[in-house]
Amino acid sequence: MMDTSAFLHYLTAQPTYNGQVAHIEHIPAREANCAELDKPLVGGLQDCLNEHGLLPLYTHQAEAINYARQGRNVMVSTSSASGKTLCYNIPVLESIFTEPGSRALYLFPTKALAQDQLRNLRELFCPSLFNVEEFATFDGDTPQAERAEIRKRARVILTNPDMLHVGILPNHQSWLRLLRHLRYVVVDEAHIYRGVFGSHVACVLRRLR
Repeated sequence: MMDTSAFLHYLTAQPTYNGQVAHIEHIPAREANCAELDKPLVGGLQDCLNEHGLLPLYTHQAEAINYARQGRNVMVSTSSASGKTLCYNIPVLESIFTEPGSRALYLFPTKALAQDQLRNLRELFCPSLFNVEEFATFDGDTPQAERAEIRKRARVILTNPDMLHVGILPNHQSWLRLLRHLRYVVVDEAHIYRGVFGSHVACVLRRLR
């Protein structure tokens, strides 16, 4: 397997790519800034994250988790692959451990992103800490036969603003278990919600509140 520099050199040397690579930039590595949480992780999360090489936490992760634990609204804006997902997964999973019945709603702009995050949750935390059915996507592709069971058993629902608008809020009586115990609402890739689409999503979130 060749490294990135060798691959780029190979790619730009190919006649078929002549003139197609517009720009190459090297961003030097830098030392990570890490921080400790105000309180230790609960419910076996420490061991689980250690096992997957996700500790120590970066500074922005620790700050976001500390604020979320205090019940504050948190917005995280950092570069790609900087571990933003843990900023919300850790407080959500802690609430599931410590608050009976606690629920969380994750909103993604696409179904593919929701499926990726579902896979990530299950690979990291199931079955060692949670049952697989405690995390579930709910969107237009969810089979009708599975929807009632998801409403009943899932502690974290991964969906999108459109499904929240047409599938959850209009049928709120069927979603009382989620809505009455909703502890966290996560809006992933929030920068996408701009213009008219962003206004629509804002109105849907106001309805949810």
